[in-house]
Amino acid sequence: MAAANAVRPEAWYMDDSDADQRLLHKLEPNQPRPEAWYMDDSDADQRWSHKLEPNQPVSREQLAELGVVHWVLDADKYETDPELQQIRKDRNYSYQDLITVSPDKLPNYEVKIKSFFEEHIHTDEEIRYCLDGSGYFDVRDANDKWIRILVRKGDMIVLPAGMYHRFTLDENNYIKALRLFVGEPVWTPINRPVDDHPIRKSYVDAFVHKAPAVSVN
Repeated sequence: MAAANAVRPEAWYMDDSDADQRLLHKLEPNQPRPEAWYMDDSDADQRWSHKLEPNQPVSREQLAELGVVHWVLDADKYETDPELQQIRKDRNYSYQDLITVSPDKLPNYEVKIKSFFEEHIHTDEEIRYCLDGSGYFDVRDANDKWIRILVRKGDMIVLPAGMYHRFTLDENNYIKALRLFVGEPVWTPINRPVDDHPIRKSYVDAFVHKAPAVSVN
């Protein structure tokens, strides 16, 4: 028998996800963006959330201390959005293209998704604006612990040059993103270990040495 004070029917505003229609798709108005957390050490499916138990969330401010920059924009209006245009102007993002990562859309999918998940750095910023779908960027904190960042529709994220990171899809197996770059794009990753690389050293000096220590359970 239902409790006497139960609310029937239960209803909520929906999120913008294209994930399985049978999922709840509740919109959490106070949920921080981006949502991030410290990862467990499990070798299970990389597409799972891999949250610690209990969860240890990472705030936007903690990400900023590591050099991660983030905006929430209107993905449905990305072609004409004045806010995106201003960001591009302010940060000199002169190049852009679209990429769709899914088993049926990305050529050589298995090879590329494996490459994306290899820990690496770039000599320039990595800028991604999620227009649809979702995925995870994993980044190293100042103590070399993994932080998982959920990127979903409307999230635009910048990872600084020299930051160890990797990318994977989540269980939806689909993301469509706008890639931006300063000048001509250089997509070649530099896989770890590259601690002696000048770009890595610059990143460590700028962020790692200054970031406060965090205790991870």
